[in-house]
Amino acid sequence: MNYFELFNIPVSFDVDLSVLPQTYQQLQRLTHPDKFASGSEQQKLVAIQKNAQVNDAYSVLKSPLSRAEYLLSLRGIDLQHEQQTIKDTGFLMQQMEWREELAEITDQTDPLAALSALEDEIKQTIKNDLAQLKEFLESEQANAVNKAADIIRQLKFLYKMLTEIELKEDSLSDF
Repeated sequence: MNYFELFNIPVSFDVDLSVLPQTYQQLQRLTHPDKFASGSEQQKLVAIQKNAQVNDAYSVLKSPLSRAEYLLSLRGIDLQHEQQTIKDTGFLMQQMEWREELAEITDQTDPLAALSALEDEIKQTIKNDLAQLKEFLESEQANAVNKAADIIRQLKFLYKMLTEIELKEDSLSDF
């Protein structure tokens, strides 16, 4: 059973995030190992496995990036452990510029403002990439899956970059 079936939602990149937590709670109540504490060892083991599956499914479905990767895995493309890099030279150049900007942020007159501007730029790029990703995941074109995979690779970098920005912001704010 795939995660979408488990949560009884359509196989789609668009997921109603308001329904997801409610379904998760219901499934948790049904599969929680404590409910089977007096059962046989086999029942306990099955409950633990089902509960873990519910937790994994929820984690994957609530995150757009994880959900997109999962959708591709359902189509036979596994990006989880791949070593392939991004081939888009324009995006690679943009990555270098962003990394350089982040490395030199403390040289700015107002480092926190510069960091905030960089963060806004990254977030806007993520928003645009997610919109494109949705289109490719819903497309029936032969190469749409490969284009979706490329966007996922870009998004992985962008989310990592956001994390690095947050860490830099924390260090600048003396937290």
